[in-house]
Amino acid sequence: MEGIPHPIPRTVEEVFNDFKGRRAGLIKALTTDVDKFYQQCDPEKENLCLYGLPNETWEVNLPVEEVPPELPEPALGINFARDGMQEKDWLSLVAVHSDSWLLAVAFYFGARFGFGKNERKRLFLMINDLPSIFEVVTGNVKQSKDQSANHNSSGKSKSSAKVSRQSEPQSKMVKMSPPSKDEDESGEEEEEDDEQGATCGACGDSYGTDEFWICCDICERWFHGKCVKITPAKAEHIKQYKCPSCSSKRARV
Repeated sequence: MEGIPHPIPRTVEEVFNDFKGRRAGLIKALTTDVDKFYQQCDPEKENLCLYGLPNETWEVNLPVEEVPPELPEPALGINFARDGMQEKDWLSLVAVHSDSWLLAVAFYFGARFGFGKNERKRLFLMINDLPSIFEVVTGNVKQSKDQSANHNSSGKSKSSAKVSRQSEPQSKMVKMSPPSKDEDESGEEEEEDDEQGATCGACGDSYGTDEFWICCDICERWFHGKCVKITPAKAEHIKQYKCPSCSSKRARV
């Protein structure tokens, strides 16, 4: 295990730096130092673990005897599976367990030093921006990014579709500008442009595709559903929506 004491990380940035150091050491073991790592994982030896250290080094060693351990322990007995698998598959398996261990250590520190919801979220986002060890070892880093891009694009499309279905007056914003001869062909593009320029009549914030919006049938202004207390489910049962301002005007008349 770790023979040299290392400073204990106490902030999100310190925990992330600790994560990066351990991650770098593990990647070295499974890539540039793989021959040395392979030799040290002798199946004839006792249960061995692969440790990544904060100073970007690694070591194969026996698990700590302390129970419970000071830190979460990595996968035990990685050496026993070495000769029973293809080397590539074995390294991939060790990489997966190493990713799991890194997250366990990082969030152990977060729990130990009382990270709140926002701090845990920020730590996870910082970690998630890095390719996993498995992705590095298997060469799937580029593929993962492409899949992420496709997923984000798909998510935006679904979100836009959701707003279009639930916000019936989408077309009203198109009607505000003179119709063109190619209206049928370019209608979708016009809607998208109009959406991007919209601001909430209540809070003034700009349009966001991941939020539910509703348009007033009287003044044709757009509002966040949350600002006027209208949910998507409630909107489906509204034939003609009047914003709070228009409703109060009609009441005074």
